[in-house]
Amino acid sequence: QLQLVESGGGLVQPGGSLRLSCTASGFTLDYYGIGWFRQAPGKEREPVSCITYNSDTTYYADSVKGRFTISRDNAKNTVYLQMNNLAPEDTAVYYCGADHLAYGCYVGYEYAYWGQGTQVTVSS
Repeated sequence: QLQLVESGGGLVQPGGSLRLSCTASGFTLDYYGIGWFRQAPGKEREPVSCITYNSDTTYYADSVKGRFTISRDNAKNTVYLQMNNLAPEDTAVYYCGADHLAYGCYVGYEYAYWGQGTQVTVSS
């Protein structure tokens, strides 16, 4: 069964950090572009950060630039999203998506595979 599993979410205070992981099972991520998206209650899913299959291009939403870092470790079949200096407006369910030799970092882009999401809550 081909699937993506996100982990690393949780409750953190403003200014804190979390590292999200997106791990594939049933296939390898070597030739897959990856996107991290998030969805807050009552809002549409929005792109956060994306990375090409060979890591030569990364994208960050303006709201997370300088705070979030996307990276990948193909040996571990995992893509990470390091989130620093978190703010309450970062509260959302975070999803990762994977597409073979492609990626899209805009609202409405549909990846071939999506994970089930991990909740991130930033609150004091």
